[in-house]
Amino acid sequence: MKSSLAILGCLVAGILVSAAHRLPAFLLRSEVAAGVLFALLFLVGVGIGGNPEMRELLRRLDPRMALVPLVAVIGTLLGVGIISIAVPGVRLREALAVGAGFGYYSLSSILITQLRGETLGVLALLANVLRELATLVASPLLARYFGRLAPIVSGGATATDTTLPIIVQCAGAEYAVLAVFSGMVLSLLVPFLITFLL
Repeated sequence: MKSSLAILGCLVAGILVSAAHRLPAFLLRSEVAAGVLFALLFLVGVGIGGNPEMRELLRRLDPRMALVPLVAVIGTLLGVGIISIAVPGVRLREALAVGAGFGYYSLSSILITQLRGETLGVLALLANVLRELATLVASPLLARYFGRLAPIVSGGATATDTTLPIIVQCAGAEYAVLAVFSGMVLSLLVPFLITFLL
């Protein structure tokens, strides 16, 4: 929860500093944001490739595990599509792209900002941070009323890191590998789906 609040704090601080015109002009150029995006994608690859448990994770995979991230994709996009009807000024493809962040707020917000502008990028940041916060708060209820897979699907891409402890606590330690697998698949899908949708 602290990391999510820190992200929101950084967003508010950035808005205030920028509104007060306290930033150097070069930071406002789109090339800087693109460079940060490429660095972030590189670090995601380093994190996945450098994970010493990756071989063990791949060895223990059951083919049926692929259904969990698939359900997360279908459920997220279906839910966002339905909700987009009630949000004026946001087209269906834009709403689907925001949902395709799957909780990965840092990557999705930068990518969407690059492709569609700051307004939609901020919406993506807030929506995906709220997804993470909702998972952290509601996982006990999700596991109790909808089954042990529900917190994993709710966590989306964050099931590999920030929401993993609460998922393990609510679903059980035996679901940790499935949570990490699902989160990794969704993390890898984020840039492709967002680019395709926008």
